[in-house]
Amino acid sequence: MESFSVYMKFFIGLLAIVNPVGSIPIFLDACRDMNDSERKRTARMVFFTVLGVLLAVLVSGELILNFFGITINSFRVAGGILLFIMAFSMLHAKVSSTKQTREEAQDLENKDSVAIVPLGVPLLAGPGAISTVILYSQQYHDPADYLILGCIIFAVAFTAWLCLRISNRVRDVMGQTGINIITRIMGLIMAAIGVEIIATGLKGLFPHLFA
Repeated sequence: MESFSVYMKFFIGLLAIVNPVGSIPIFLDACRDMNDSERKRTARMVFFTVLGVLLAVLVSGELILNFFGITINSFRVAGGILLFIMAFSMLHAKVSSTKQTREEAQDLENKDSVAIVPLGVPLLAGPGAISTVILYSQQYHDPADYLILGCIIFAVAFTAWLCLRISNRVRDVMGQTGINIITRIMGLIMAAIGVEIIATGLKGLFPHLFA
């Protein structure tokens, strides 16, 4: 039961961080000169980019930490701070600069294909999503657990694809105000997750202070 709770927290947290609904206006702006089939192809390429990047991080996260000599508790604190910074921007219905800088937004004007960069990375599979996958992957060592985490990543990537695939309808139904509300709710969830991850990391780094 405890594992199920962790899996659900991972799914909800990763979905909040990826925030496909909040990315719809950027996707539509990037694809404004495309026809319907080109938009579908771009959404499909975004799906494969997000899925590939996050699965790669899932299987190589421990190697990355060991290569740089970073302890999991130090990474928890850094990752939690990053999530909190991103959440603060989302609470104001804005895209955090950790996901997309002003230069990257302007660069959309000059790219023939934007599915991989910046839509796939770093807009959806950005630093926050990558940090979250690494943090949760460190809790397990059984191949079955990694398979479940991989399925959750697939579900999140599929949800992102679905939102982008029907982005015009979502925008028409929800409007910018509705999208902003969803973004703020996701930001609140992300802030809570960030605080919890920071607290867990601090307990691991300074056990005597929390005894």
